[in-house]
Amino acid sequence: MNNPDRTNERALLWTPTEERTRASRMHEFARWVEQHHGVPASGFHALHTWSVEHLDEFWQSVWDFFDMVASEPGECVLRGTAMPGAQWFPGARLNYAENTLRWARSRPGDVAVVGEHESGEAVSWTWAELESRVAAVARQLRELGVTPGDRVAAVLPNIPETVVALLATASVGAVWSVVNTDFGPAGVADRFAQIEPRVLFVVDGYEFGGSVRDMTGSYDALLDVLPSVEQLIVVDQCAEGTVGELPDSALRLSRIMATPGEPHYEQLPFDHPLWILYSSGTTGKPKGIVHSHGGVVVEFYKALGLHSGLGPEDVAYYAVATTWMVWNMLVGILLTGARIITYDGSPTFGGPQKSFELVARHGATFFGTGAGILSMVQRAGVVPNVSLDFSALESILVTGSPLPDATWDWVYDSVSTTVRLGSDSGGTDVTSAFIGTNPYQPVYRGEIMGPYLGVAAESWNTAGERVWDEVGELVITRPMPSMPVRFWNDPEGDRYRAAYFDMFPGVWRQGDWVTQLSEGPFVVHGRSDSTINRGGIRMGSADLTHVVDRVDGVAASMVIGAELAGGDYYMPLFVVPEPGTRLTEQLKQRIVAAIREQVSPRYVPDEIIEAPAVPRTRTGKLLEIPVKKLYQGADPSSLNRATAEDAEVLDWYAAQARRHARGAAAD
Repeated sequence: MNNPDRTNERALLWTPTEERTRASRMHEFARWVEQHHGVPASGFHALHTWSVEHLDEFWQSVWDFFDMVASEPGECVLRGTAMPGAQWFPGARLNYAENTLRWARSRPGDVAVVGEHESGEAVSWTWAELESRVAAVARQLRELGVTPGDRVAAVLPNIPETVVALLATASVGAVWSVVNTDFGPAGVADRFAQIEPRVLFVVDGYEFGGSVRDMTGSYDALLDVLPSVEQLIVVDQCAEGTVGELPDSALRLSRIMATPGEPHYEQLPFDHPLWILYSSGTTGKPKGIVHSHGGVVVEFYKALGLHSGLGPEDVAYYAVATTWMVWNMLVGILLTGARIITYDGSPTFGGPQKSFELVARHGATFFGTGAGILSMVQRAGVVPNVSLDFSALESILVTGSPLPDATWDWVYDSVSTTVRLGSDSGGTDVTSAFIGTNPYQPVYRGEIMGPYLGVAAESWNTAGERVWDEVGELVITRPMPSMPVRFWNDPEGDRYRAAYFDMFPGVWRQGDWVTQLSEGPFVVHGRSDSTINRGGIRMGSADLTHVVDRVDGVAASMVIGAELAGGDYYMPLFVVPEPGTRLTEQLKQRIVAAIREQVSPRYVPDEIIEAPAVPRTRTGKLLEIPVKKLYQGADPSSLNRATAEDAEVLDWYAAQARRHARGAAAD
């Protein structure tokens, strides 16, 4: 992949005023650092350089500036800088939920969470009400025998009760894990069966697309694939008669929360597990990525409190499903004292601008979303600022995938001329971003301003050399406190090291293709591996093909997700029918039904294509990455055909990629 010099193509879209920069929380932090450490508050570059050259001072400053709540401060900030292996704040003891809910002490009557639904009445909970509900659920978990280190899982939508369940789990020191309600039992089992949860939260039903989705019929199948579950807790929010009966053995969340509780927060080591997120390679079960209480707290204070600039005066909305790591960041916004808005309905209910209606109605100052949502609204021809008031909106944060060039322009033409638009890039791996926006620098179309504070992000070629103005691998050369504690069921750390440190020992390789411009900003081109990335939620290609291959009439299959020019994403599924048969419409329908029911509707492919065979190496490994590169414009002559089991099969895929490119160009 070649990347032309973009210097002459840079399109300036927005520049912050000096007044706005000086009013930012990051500028306040910079002045605090100048007073305490003598670092000149001369701009973002100087602040960032100090933050990566003096990791100890920087992360202690984040701790002190935000006045983190901890019963023990720790013996030091960082013990060792090796990756993996760095130890952050050894000896410190704290709790994520306590840091979140401390606002109930100083602002008990202020609204903390607003829960929006498609047609149901919105609910508002104050900080005091939120803490009381969390305490009640934590009390119930303790009565069930849940202790620090036990796992609590949930199949829940984006509602306030899901926030309560997470914070209650964290309060007792148990380990949280959640997926959205669009995951079928097989997709749930792939994730939760390996962590063996003792308690499972589910919902009785919710509105989506204009109708109530009854979830009560899924309970038996979920419990069948999760034999470790001892107690089912149901978030009962639907009117009687609209959904099925609940099992007699289930506990109703409404009854648990009806009796107020007294908060108690287990004091835990800095690296005690907080939650398990999931990312997949191309084979095997999704990897369980374990994050820590302390690592998440300091990272969220930095990312959300400094880079996003959120605080008690803000209202924040993220258009997100619970499966996506960004939902954890939505809950994390509470750490800053800002009010958050949850929404469990369709992002297009009542029209494509639903998310913008929520932003305007609540006077949101911050709007977070995936690139796909913004692109969908833009392509629908909607101009939200004609009918909606965005005068309170200060920033839009886009993540999950690169934002198409046309959508950058559309935001400033059709939403707001004064908003700071950021397209940040990070991952489930660190439950945050590596590179992104800051209040000091201007916005250029298609560019990410630069690394986050405390993140030593660079672009390297395959020889391990730093490169500028050409495509390379995104690497992190110094440790971060939110890097995973470990992978689940990986006692020796072999899978952890293989995931990030095999290519460059001692240096984190994220698996993204990027170009760092000589001016400093980054351009992200997409994944450098074969992971499927749909709307910011990653899934291993094997998760899909294992389901497809079990469909009657399918001999073999392969799926790729290709990030294309202009920010488009193309996800074709190649199917080899059983000998003597063809890929009929009926077979396609059975494949789609299997994906919807056993994985998630999110991963229904853009196109299902009949193929003569799946391309493999001589050792039997699927050649997904070479095929993905073909669809992204790689020259077929650059492929090593000698490694293919059947080079003619690879040639067939090259021809398909050329046909797709011609069709896209014609459109």
